[in-house]
Amino acid sequence: MIVDILAQFRIPVFSAWRGRSSPSPRDRGDGHLTGRWRSILLIAASILCGWIAWSGEVLLLPVAVFFPLFWAIAPSRPIAALVAAGYFLAASRGLPQGVANFYATDIWPGLLLWLMASASFVIVHAVFWTKPYGEQACGRKDATRALRYLIVIVLMALPPFGITGWAHPLTAAGVLFPGWGWGGLSATVILLVVMTGRKRQIAAAILVGLYVWSATNWTSPKLAPGWMAVDLKQGGNLGRDGSLAYQRDLIDTVRKAAEAREDVRVAVLPESALGFWTPTVARVWREGLRGSNLTVIAGAAVIDSRGYDNVMVALSADATEVLYRERMPVPGSMWQPWLRWTGKGGGARAKFFGNPVAEVNGIRIAPSICYEQLIVWPVLQSLLHSPEVIVAVGNGWWTQNTSIVAIQKASVSAWARLFGLPVVMSFNT
Repeated sequence: MIVDILAQFRIPVFSAWRGRSSPSPRDRGDGHLTGRWRSILLIAASILCGWIAWSGEVLLLPVAVFFPLFWAIAPSRPIAALVAAGYFLAASRGLPQGVANFYATDIWPGLLLWLMASASFVIVHAVFWTKPYGEQACGRKDATRALRYLIVIVLMALPPFGITGWAHPLTAAGVLFPGWGWGGLSATVILLVVMTGRKRQIAAAILVGLYVWSATNWTSPKLAPGWMAVDLKQGGNLGRDGSLAYQRDLIDTVRKAAEAREDVRVAVLPESALGFWTPTVARVWREGLRGSNLTVIAGAAVIDSRGYDNVMVALSADATEVLYRERMPVPGSMWQPWLRWTGKGGGARAKFFGNPVAEVNGIRIAPSICYEQLIVWPVLQSLLHSPEVIVAVGNGWWTQNTSIVAIQKASVSAWARLFGLPVVMSFNT
């Protein structure tokens, strides 16, 4: 009798149970489809975030602060990796064309390097991603994710991962908190970390408010009084003419530019402007600047049997000296550590944490050459030493049809505004 009664109620009872707690195959399919579209939208949003933030317009840098949000709510580790890859590849989209321009090849080698360059960014974000928690999650779980993203921030700002740590959201600090210095940098870190937790809506609202306020009151960094930048348009020929006539023409260009303006004491030339740095070049410049009070800062290369240093030199009628040796040359094309490992030698040397500041005419400067303007630790290390001026130079002839030089200038401007420093930028295109 009992068996007969249970048999009568078996189907209704279990049907009700399934409806409450276990989705039908069709429900599961609909949920899977919804999850797939959510993942696609997250990846698309991260691509858009990277594309807009790193377009070369300084006021768009704060868009990058939304990236941690997309990363944190990714439903799985593979999707988190794709979100990171989408953001990074969109931000660095000019690299394939730049490589093709530099090596005069087709686009394929550049595409390969582009993907390789994204590896450290993607791996770090994939490893430190953790599963999203519900809105009722405890504060401890929120703190865990915050700590994980804080570690990501640090890893992508310092070597070895920071060597390709382009598109770092911290760069937006100068737009969101101009003049706040280290306090503004700390506030940006907090904002980025909060973006990964349950209070992300509050962080997003604060971000929008800060952005509107900053964009409304934005002023570009000031040029240092008595300083001037001399931009050149010599393309790939810059510094490759080893003749003394080339050096004398360059001296004439600088002197005329300085004389056309009032009270110029220091003129800045782009990276590699002098070519190879030799005693003969130093003597020609001392003679050429005789009769003036002008000091010239210019890029050059110091070569020896083991490789070379990419440097800034200071030149005047009285003296010449190597002012700064680049801490992080371009990986691959300039910095080639495998040559030293194999005993062959060659390539540019990386100083990493060497010579963060220099002094010109009694003024402490934060020097930055080309690739260093795309990463974080060189500029932050220099700013730790309280410089009075940021001096940034580059040789961007190979960036034609890309936004790379514009991104470099936007990054330098953002750091200068964060610390309220004047800036001098000189580029060759």
